[in-house]
Amino acid sequence: MSLDLISSTCCFDGTQRIYSHWSETLQCNMRFGVFLPPAAEGRPVPAMFWLSGLTCTEQNFITKAGAQRAASALGIALVVPDTSPRGPGVPDDEAYDFGVGAGFYVDAIREPWSKHFRMYSYIVDELRSVVANQFPVDIERFGISGHSMGGHGALIIALRNPSLFRTVSAFSPISAPMQCPWGQKALAGYLGGDVDEWRKYDAAQLMLEHGWAGPEILVDQGEADEFLHSQLKPELLADAAAHLNVPLRLRRQLGYDHSYFFVSTFIGSHLEHHARYLGA
Repeated sequence: MSLDLISSTCCFDGTQRIYSHWSETLQCNMRFGVFLPPAAEGRPVPAMFWLSGLTCTEQNFITKAGAQRAASALGIALVVPDTSPRGPGVPDDEAYDFGVGAGFYVDAIREPWSKHFRMYSYIVDELRSVVANQFPVDIERFGISGHSMGGHGALIIALRNPSLFRTVSAFSPISAPMQCPWGQKALAGYLGGDVDEWRKYDAAQLMLEHGWAGPEILVDQGEADEFLHSQLKPELLADAAAHLNVPLRLRRQLGYDHSYFFVSTFIGSHLEHHARYLGA
């Protein structure tokens, strides 16, 4: 696959790059960021995929999280895709929580969304393959993390693909989308009324049905998050994990909200979490 380099910037002795490429899965041009630590000059390194939340592009995490410093020190690459397909011919909705910028990391089956909105397969199959083949990373040492809608995406992708993503963490994830307004709107809009299809994209349900045999899952949740009780419901994920004795560490952070100030405060410990189990 041909990648077009948009920018390349030296950062903490590594390189922050932005690429674009034609996605066969999404049938549009897509952008993603890759940070390569200095260790990647001498050997393949582990990589953490980061999935962002509603309304975000790849730029939010790259410019606001401050993750490159820790990634450089730990010797771990960062892979940061966009949150949805974009561009001419891609359908959209006027609401911020559906359509462009709100792919929800599902494979849509309803028209007009099914042609382009296949973010689950894009991350799991296409982008993972692109990264493995084009960059000095170790395909056996991939982890995944994300924030809000992206935290939901990270959890469901890891729970469904434990052999592909060995570690998982999340910030303020939408933990049980079948039981919150954001999730119900997205699942109904992209998938229709078949609840069995919804279950494939609900982290709490997947935990109950399949468990997790990998290392401890790390979840950070701000106690001052305005979406905590109405949309996020981390206690449902924690209850599901406890039911199956899955190691899940839910850290409730007093005073923190839903913003990237929260993410930037704790991203270093999340990278340390992934690096510990991926052998960075």
